[in-house]
Amino acid sequence: MKKIKSIIATILAVIMATAVFAGCSPKDDSSNKAKDNSPKETASVKKEKLTLWLPPIGENDAPIWKSILKKFEDENNCKVDLQIIPWDNYPEKYASAIAANKGPDVGYMYAEMFPQFIKMGAVEDLTPYLTDKDYKNYIYINDAKMLGGIYGLPIEAANPAVLYYNKDILAELGEQVPKTWEDFRRIAKKATKDTDGDGKIDQYGFAQGWGRKMFGDLNWNWYGFLWQAGGELYNKDLKSVRFNDKAGLEAAQFLYDLKFKDKVLPANAMSQTNKEMLQSTFGPGKAAFCIWLSSGASEILDKSFPNLHYGFITSLKNKSMGTFASVDDLTLMSAAKNKKLAFKLMTYMLSAESMTKFHAYHPRAPISKDEPYQGDPRLKDIIEKDKGIYRPLVVAPHGVEVYDYLWKQLQRMMAGEVTPKEALDEAARFANKLLSE
Repeated sequence: MKKIKSIIATILAVIMATAVFAGCSPKDDSSNKAKDNSPKETASVKKEKLTLWLPPIGENDAPIWKSILKKFEDENNCKVDLQIIPWDNYPEKYASAIAANKGPDVGYMYAEMFPQFIKMGAVEDLTPYLTDKDYKNYIYINDAKMLGGIYGLPIEAANPAVLYYNKDILAELGEQVPKTWEDFRRIAKKATKDTDGDGKIDQYGFAQGWGRKMFGDLNWNWYGFLWQAGGELYNKDLKSVRFNDKAGLEAAQFLYDLKFKDKVLPANAMSQTNKEMLQSTFGPGKAAFCIWLSSGASEILDKSFPNLHYGFITSLKNKSMGTFASVDDLTLMSAAKNKKLAFKLMTYMLSAESMTKFHAYHPRAPISKDEPYQGDPRLKDIIEKDKGIYRPLVVAPHGVEVYDYLWKQLQRMMAGEVTPKEALDEAARFANKLLSE
């Protein structure tokens, strides 16, 4: 029986071979030989692709990131598709891409974004991936603990909002660096004047911008003042907001009065962002004060206005002190096909070797204990001693919607359309309705 099966198998093999060769003309055979002599795609392993989304952390990030990622690509036989996503409409870009299953493998998110995407199941809890060494080495890892898990690894931190002051203007006015709201308001009023005698104001007390479409300028225009007034954004249970309480109203009224009563803001305050104010008004020496990221000192003022004599402080004091400092994270997206490789990319980007290269290009404080300090030397003491004065946001449900609506209401307030109380009460009504659902 075995012999018969063997004979049948042999016959079938001959028939199949004959059929194959019968279907090949000499031209086909020649073509096959040519293919045999060319490199075969199956001879090498196809490179795996990872998509990485980052915002512009600094100016022109792509070249430095690509040089850093090259080593990872070579060592892991993969291709990293780096995409720099503009800040404007950043959360919307993620939401639409994830809904279409076209999001990244590794992303970058800030605190306000997380609740929405955690609820969607779009980001991975990193707890199973982390080691004891990670917990000890990453300086800001406790800030990544949110909503029952660890959904990111901090990549951008300790870049607080600071109040810039013009040393020459303060000296001309006979004033010292302000410490309190009262100091600040007095100096801002004295600094707002016509300096060339043409009858028009050409020097301002406070170069503050309210024109940004995205709510990101709450970082400089609202959070610090709210905290300095003794207020908070949410109640402890995160089920309702409290930014419209007595402290919140005091902060809003203070900002409102600076514009409408003291008239210390430039006429174009409603059309410019704070960054633009730093570049167009404070940098050229036309304002006593401006508020923006501390990194603006080395990246904008020192480069573009080398003759400007300025300094900065982290916070004024009213009832308390406080200023905003984001802790933004790299995230492992749940749709990543190779989560192990994607997480490896995250830890590679956050390694001392990678971040040392990146921070040499964009000076920042280290995000891990094994990374050397390469940030602005003027900030070293502030970062080490003022921790607690600068702080990130609490991760709370519906963050994007709540902050976006709050920003729009505060803009209406600063445009003179509503009172401070009306602006805060309307924003709170909207927020509490969302939080109660």
